[in-house]
Amino acid sequence: MDHEVFHVDDPRALKAVAHPLRVRLLGELRTNGPATATELAGRLGESSGATSYHLRQLARYGFVEADPDRRDRRERRWRAIHRFTSWSDVETAATAATPATPATASPAEGREAAAVLRWRQLEKLTADVESFERERDLWSEAWVEAAGMSDLVVRLSPATVASLYERVSAMLLEAAERDRDDPDARPVAVLLAAHPRRDPAA
Repeated sequence: MDHEVFHVDDPRALKAVAHPLRVRLLGELRTNGPATATELAGRLGESSGATSYHLRQLARYGFVEADPDRRDRRERRWRAIHRFTSWSDVETAATAATPATPATASPAEGREAAAVLRWRQLEKLTADVESFERERDLWSEAWVEAAGMSDLVVRLSPATVASLYERVSAMLLEAAERDRDDPDARPVAVLLAAHPRRDPAA
């Protein structure tokens, strides 16, 4: 991948990537590297026609591209362009017509696209946890002990929460680089989530 983060400010692009199969396709390419539509179809239990169509849609909005190192193959090989996708809920909801975002885009469309993508994130989290629970007995004791979830409620300001996201994300990237060649390393799904709660007395 050539870039770390793709910051999306076009609600049409958010809406495009929020399709369930496109989320899975993009995740496969980011996690396991370049692949053909046929290879991805086999992994995801879909038809190659479906994966080919949705890969072209992801390419249209700048999420994937044909692998420039494998142009001589009979079947196009796709790769993810970025490691992560980011967007601002506030910016997306306030989207108005600009040279980059045509008049067909509206604040309502931006809010809807961001909401759909958040639900896709929740679905992915649930699927990852359920998959691990089904396969728990197949993992080593070290992985069973290391895996899990935790939660707590603390009083924080919006600025502190934003800072925590940046710091934790940086730590994760550093750890991934450090463990890149470790034979014990495996793909690990990590979700960062923080949401305010209303005070009972408010």
